[in-house]
Amino acid sequence: MPSHLEKRSIRYLIYGLMGVTVVILGVLAYYNWILSVIGLALVAFPFYLLIMLDYKQRKETEDYISTLSYRVKKVGEEALMEMPIGIMLINDDYIIEWTNPFLASCFHEDTLVGRSLYDAADSLIPIIKQEIETEIITIHDRKFRVIHKREERLLYFFDVTEQTEIEKMYHDERTVIAIIFLDNYDELTQGMDDQTRSNLNSLVTSILNKWANENGVFLKRVSSERFIAIFNESILHSLEKGKFGVLDEVREATSKQNVALTLSIGVGTGVSSLPELGSLAQSSLDLALGRGGDQVAIKQTNGKVKFFGGKTNPVEKRTRVRARVISHALKELVTESDKVIVMGHKSPDMDAIGSAIGIQKVANMNQRKGYIVVDSAELDTGVRRLMEEIKNHEALRDSIITPDQALEMATDDTLLVIVDTHKPSFVIDERLVKRIDKVVVIDHHRRGEEFVENPLLVYMEPYASSTAELVTEMLEYQPKRGKIDMLEATALLAGIIVDTKSFTLRTGARTFDAASYLRGQGADTVLVQKFLKEDINTYVRRAKLIETVDFYHDGIAIARGNEDAIHDQVLIAQAADTLLTMDGVGASFVISKRSQDMIGISARSLGDVNVQIIMEMLDGGGHLTNAATQLANITINEAEERLKAAIDEYLEGRTKK
Repeated sequence: MPSHLEKRSIRYLIYGLMGVTVVILGVLAYYNWILSVIGLALVAFPFYLLIMLDYKQRKETEDYISTLSYRVKKVGEEALMEMPIGIMLINDDYIIEWTNPFLASCFHEDTLVGRSLYDAADSLIPIIKQEIETEIITIHDRKFRVIHKREERLLYFFDVTEQTEIEKMYHDERTVIAIIFLDNYDELTQGMDDQTRSNLNSLVTSILNKWANENGVFLKRVSSERFIAIFNESILHSLEKGKFGVLDEVREATSKQNVALTLSIGVGTGVSSLPELGSLAQSSLDLALGRGGDQVAIKQTNGKVKFFGGKTNPVEKRTRVRARVISHALKELVTESDKVIVMGHKSPDMDAIGSAIGIQKVANMNQRKGYIVVDSAELDTGVRRLMEEIKNHEALRDSIITPDQALEMATDDTLLVIVDTHKPSFVIDERLVKRIDKVVVIDHHRRGEEFVENPLLVYMEPYASSTAELVTEMLEYQPKRGKIDMLEATALLAGIIVDTKSFTLRTGARTFDAASYLRGQGADTVLVQKFLKEDINTYVRRAKLIETVDFYHDGIAIARGNEDAIHDQVLIAQAADTLLTMDGVGASFVISKRSQDMIGISARSLGDVNVQIIMEMLDGGGHLTNAATQLANITINEAEERLKAAIDEYLEGRTKK
């Protein structure tokens, strides 16, 4: 069938032929006008019909176009007014100028025109002010994806309630794998008779089965000390809200039987691959055990880790076998290296310096040169006194180097030993961690989320009082090529004394064994006291901090410095320690400026309050009884509010069953 263009071309062709015919008839009329009139009459009739047909077609086309324009306009109006998409026009003062009926019905009102967004939908204000292009908001229990057209001051609303519900259902139904481990089962049951062991197994199994049935968890015991649990993300969220109360149940139930049995749980979540979930669960369990057990670690695919529990002081369960194995492994690494560089954390304390001196001695015992990295600009008074004493000790004096010197002498065969911390961001110079591939970590703090990447050897014992205690035990198994001299033994003993507050906190039987060994090597307790003496100005500054103390909850004391006063971390920590010695104080927190844009918080506890968990909520860490954090670009008032919120959350978790 010919197209409209083809019809028009044919019509013009006919018009042309008729025109030619008329010209021919005109010429014919010159010779025979009668014949010309007859011919003209014959041509005029079809010409008339053709004109009428053309007119009719034009009229039909105009009518069609007119009808189409009307229909398009009508469809546009109906789409604007009837389609299930909300449309809103606003002015610069956030007043609603117009909405379509669908959007008004979403607000359960007849009209929104003339109302302020602050009154009608204040959740839209941040979207407009921050020029966010798209965002999902809630309007009367319905979810809408809002598209913001800034230039036109126009907002589109797409109902995505069903979509978000399906997404939530998908996330809630994703599989979660957890590995439950009885922390000290082997040690506790080693000397039990069969009936006592059976009763303990029945007690723990019944508690876990009850917990699993109540929460919809599939639980299977796979060994004497290990269970596998499978559930979904929805159940995991419920367990998180309950702060994994099963930890408290097991601990309390077994303690009534005079058995200190605790649980550690590693959880894998966030991925659909079952092998990867299992790997995450095992990695989480390793992290929980590395932090002392009696807690839950939830490791997610983005690297973030959540911790629950850890409310009790870890029970000492190190063995001399492990210390000997680690010592021999360290010996092998030292002998395979050309030199050993030892580095502690920033603003090193006696424990960091003492344990570094111990590792330097390990290097010398294995006929390797050891160097200790020290930043002289970040030393407290006690460590400065030790450094002054080291100036008279030729071997140690020549081993003290700066971070820049360490970088210059580092080679591919150099061994880096990090002591008293395991976080790269906390070491004296993070460049050394990136420069040296062979790294050993020795620490007594509970393992945190941040950790040195791919270390050759890790010796982390949160049950130990100090890193100096761990290093002292390793020294006992090193070759006896060189005796530990008085100053080296004194530095190690000073580290133990400082971290145990003169053997009053976190002190186990092994702590006294290590102190006894050092005393036998010539450690001078009088020299330790000389190192730890403080001057009058420091005492006065600390007293001014302490006099601001206020009790937030029963037994929880909070002191704070002035906005214009800057104190070093050691002074803040000493103030927290002093507060803890006061009557009625079970936990102490001291807040003070450390620099113009940094707030430091030191936390101490007698053990009933786990200050490590509270500090971890503020991106810090430490021990159950000794922890700290740093907060950047906030005021002391803001830091205090954040601290109180963390304390409230912690206490809520303790009371919730």
